Amino acid sequence: MGFIDSQISPADDAEFIDGYSKTIADAVDRVGPAVSRIERVGGRGGHGSGFAISPDGLIITNNHVVEDARTVRINTPDGTVGEGRVVGRDADTDIAVVRAETSLAAWAGLGDSKRLKRGHIAIAIGNPLGFDWTVTAGVISALGRSMRAANGRLIDDVIQTDAALNPGNSGGPLVSAAGEVVGVNTAVIRGAQGIAFAVSSNTANFVVSEILRFGRVRRAFIGISADTVALPRRLALQAGLQGGNTSVRLRSVEPGGPADLGGLQAGDLILTIDNRPVSGVDDLVRVLDASRIGRETELLVFSSQGSLETKKVSPAARPD
Repeated sequence: MGFIDSQISPADDAEFIDGYSKTIADAVDRVGPAVSRIERVGGRGGHGSGFAISPDGLIITNNHVVEDARTVRINTPDGTVGEGRVVGRDADTDIAVVRAETSLAAWAGLGDSKRLKRGHIAIAIGNPLGFDWTVTAGVISALGRSMRAANGRLIDDVIQTDAALNPGNSGGPLVSAAGEVVGVNTAVIRGAQGIAFAVSSNTANFVVSEILRFGRVRRAFIGISADTVALPRRLALQAGLQGGNTSVRLRSVEPGGPADLGGLQAGDLILTIDNRPVSGVDDLVRVLDASRIGRETELLVFSSQGSLETKKVSPAARPD
């Protein structure tokens, strides 16, 4: 019996490599002209990357790139240098929005990050270590990661990639093979190789919309301070929670705040919010998003008095 030669011929191999290279080059041609070098003006210096998302000069970058600056210098690939005003920032997602003083020659569209799959091509464009408009490529390594922002809060829906990132890439776009921005490059793990992260484009889109409408990102607030604590097994069973071993204990309740008005007290354990288990403070922050502002929300609580109770709270907008 003969054997079928399944090896790829040199010609086929060259065609495959050419196709891969062309995909990356085409994506870079589409998005690259929209990528800028962002430099803080005044105060502590520093630089990163950003990219325009509209012809009127709206630019996305990282909050840690602009820090507390009100004005930044924008350097575009065509050699134009101008200034921009920081319109708003959101430390919780490490996203900032800048408005350039003049219109820009190129801009890029935000794609739908929910369409990504592990193994998809990922292309990073930015200004690492002063090497402006550098392109690196890899794949989407994982989706739905969580990572902590500089202020300690968890950023959800983070994309992990092995496209090489270095200081200066922050704020630049992560681009799909289709030439759409699917993430905002934000962090690397020091000492690791091939592990880098980007805030998803869907999160960035939400943040930009909130900043443009309200000047900030609105989040729900119930007026408490809390800790993540161990949840006794008997309480988990009593509440019908499967596998839950931690919960949230209220350390304090702000007088006159939504939690106080809803009858919550220091020492209470919050077990669920609208039937969603709450296993820690991060879960609490995640569940209390802008959609819950002014909306009656049901909390299952093991009270400090020793009883399982249902409380109703109407969250307010979190103060700045």
